[in-house]
Amino acid sequence: MSANLSLLKSDRFPKCQDEKRVLVIHPDLRPSGGGSLVAVCIIEALKRKHTVSVLTWSRVDVNAINRIFGTALKESEFTVRLPPIFLRIIVKLHSYLWPLRYGILLRLCKRMSHDFDLIISVNNEADFGCRGIQYIHDPPYWINNVYGRPRPSAKLLFPTHMWALFKGKYRPWMLVAGFSYDRMKNNVTLVNSDWTRTKIKEIYGIEATTVYPPVVGSFPNVSWRDRENGFVCIGRISPWKELQKVVQIITEVRTRVPDAHLHIIGTTWERGYSNYLQNLVQDCPWIIISENTSRNELVRLISMHRYGIHGMVDEPFGLAVAEMIQGGCIVFVPRRGGPAEIVGGDDRLLYGTVEEAVRRIVRVMMNHDEQVSVLRFLASRKDQFSRELFMHHIQQIVGEFPKSKGSGRSFQSN
Repeated sequence: MSANLSLLKSDRFPKCQDEKRVLVIHPDLRPSGGGSLVAVCIIEALKRKHTVSVLTWSRVDVNAINRIFGTALKESEFTVRLPPIFLRIIVKLHSYLWPLRYGILLRLCKRMSHDFDLIISVNNEADFGCRGIQYIHDPPYWINNVYGRPRPSAKLLFPTHMWALFKGKYRPWMLVAGFSYDRMKNNVTLVNSDWTRTKIKEIYGIEATTVYPPVVGSFPNVSWRDRENGFVCIGRISPWKELQKVVQIITEVRTRVPDAHLHIIGTTWERGYSNYLQNLVQDCPWIIISENTSRNELVRLISMHRYGIHGMVDEPFGLAVAEMIQGGCIVFVPRRGGPAEIVGGDDRLLYGTVEEAVRRIVRVMMNHDEQVSVLRFLASRKDQFSRELFMHHIQQIVGEFPKSKGSGRSFQSN
């Protein structure tokens, strides 16, 4: 595979004593989810002290990123590298080929790793051919649903990995990447929650450090009595988010609290599901769906509502939950997954079934003292998800990573 990459931007920065040449890998920097936001904030954290390059699959729309994420990136602050155009055309032919994007990016980074002092993947498990940093967001979905469950102890060297591929122990993207579990486990591993950290320990037997994703931007201080007695639900509009369950919950809540309403705000991810959701609520004027809204509008809608709700079970983190808390909402979340961690495990906010969700929501909505108590508790957790704390952690971790020029030269291909 050719190592020639399309170079979009190349600016040199003033050198400092401990500057590193850093390559950040993420296949899709469209501003549509927490993974993209983490990648963007890592770039922001490193851009002033280090020379940052980004290896991604398509051109980076900095204006869209800043508009939706509330960031302040400039094209001149980092270099963008793309795979050869013929590979991008081939993969674009069918959605079944999309998982190969990450394998191709990892293969390319191995060919160019000698140009960098540090490589960081913000797209889960990675094998760079040398030691680097991997930020893992969602191993249960990534491993089980998209790429299949791995066998970390398997010795997958060519041509034996062809047999492993046939048996399901090796995935096509791994074949493309020349993926090694041993090299992957040698990376510094960061995760988005303690829940994810536990899963990584179960799957790979490796230790990881939790660095919570940040909530960017600020929210206006709107008093509780000036807010609407309704709910916001934010995130990607896709089946994963179980928005139909959220609709069912709030429909049941309205039988006890007639003025309760629901505002779903999200980025369109699957048009078929979006159409399904629109048809589901067409006879419910108290449910409003806003797709692809601006950051300013999102902030306004969060700040004008009292409550938030999240539907996805086993969400590894749930940036939307952290955003609603930062915006001053009382947020109800599934008992399993990272969102329960975000709300501090407060049992008043956790549910396992639709019926339990309705009971807990109605109890809080009809008890002012309970509302005051929950709001005070959630306010104490806001600083854990600040942009400043996230950037501090990333700067510290990168600063402590050993600088090794030409580290990629130690790579031995499978």
